[in-house]
Amino acid sequence: MRRAFRFQLRPTARQVAALTAMLDDHRALYNAALQERRDAWRHPSRTSVRYTAQAGQLSEIRAFDPDQARWSYSSQQATLRRLDKAMVAFFRRVRAGQTPGYPRFKGRNRFDTVEWPKDGDGCRWDSDPYHPTRTRVRLQGVGHLKVNQHRPVRGTVKTVSVRREGRRWYVVVSCDDVPAEPLPATGSVVGVDLGVASLATTSDGVHYANPRFAERAAGRLAAAQRDLACKERGSKRRRKAVARVAGRHRAVARQRLDLAHKTALGLIRDHDLIAVEALNVGGMTRRARARPDPDAPGAFLPNGQRAKSGLNRNILDAGWGVFLNVLHAKAESAGRVVVEVNPANTSRTCAVCGHCAAENRRTQAAFVCMACGHTAHADVNAAANILRVGLARQAAQGA
Repeated sequence: MRRAFRFQLRPTARQVAALTAMLDDHRALYNAALQERRDAWRHPSRTSVRYTAQAGQLSEIRAFDPDQARWSYSSQQATLRRLDKAMVAFFRRVRAGQTPGYPRFKGRNRFDTVEWPKDGDGCRWDSDPYHPTRTRVRLQGVGHLKVNQHRPVRGTVKTVSVRREGRRWYVVVSCDDVPAEPLPATGSVVGVDLGVASLATTSDGVHYANPRFAERAAGRLAAAQRDLACKERGSKRRRKAVARVAGRHRAVARQRLDLAHKTALGLIRDHDLIAVEALNVGGMTRRARARPDPDAPGAFLPNGQRAKSGLNRNILDAGWGVFLNVLHAKAESAGRVVVEVNPANTSRTCAVCGHCAAENRRTQAAFVCMACGHTAHADVNAAANILRVGLARQAAQGA
């Protein structure tokens, strides 16, 4: 397996200045490479500049610019590959007829990561398994940085990344051949229905609460944003206000991730097979499509966007995508099986007789089958249907 380990760095003031300069220089390289591609495409010859050509110019750039020469050659190659991936994705979306989203120039607050593709080439992960407090990571041009290693790193270190989040710095170590840690079999299977009222409901009738972290923090976040709106652009006070707003958002994200880890861990420990819905969260939270009025050119009919916005906000606050990613990763490490099923009609179908009708679910919580009279909590009934379909799919794959 491939796994990433994330640790907080403890740099000195001088090392913070060096890390900031490293980000600025890599950002300048990214923006210059993007400008070169734009200029080449706008030229009458329609020249296409690719990664190979730009990487071949690094030696000349480093010889001309001493600031660029002090950083790792391989990390600068990784920055150019990052731009190349963005351009490839842009043209793929153009061909698919999607919203293209041309790669944008990176401002000071939009470029926070530098990657080294190979451990030992411009960086060195120096971990002491017996004394975690002595762990260091050596970066070319920065020095040896202390790492707050709170858990052992397993497998073979492949790539090392440094990321800035507000005033904190983190190192992300990506490892290959990470050994699995299978849990003992329990003989239990479960279906899980994700929702807004409850984050997750199992076919056994267990409800995992949805604390609605973003809604609870909305007042503090709104106050921080109002304070930001009053600050003069370019001022030191505005930079501090921006940091406070970003800090509020990061706190909510950390709470949501912590809840996802705890919920997924409980499910993984107690069940051998977990059936979940294959949700397209991005599509579910997309803005409602506009409805032009045929009788009034330039006018639009009501499309329910106000109600859709509230639902989108609640879905994103629940963090379904985060939870599913964590669940899949933990299941792979523990030797469990996660089966994804089509979510269509799982909340309308009776888990007892199989009758499917919209009238079966008249309210958010109550399910009453119009055919057999079966009553249950709507989410528990949906979770039972998810488990049934998941077991059938798993049996079909095994056959």
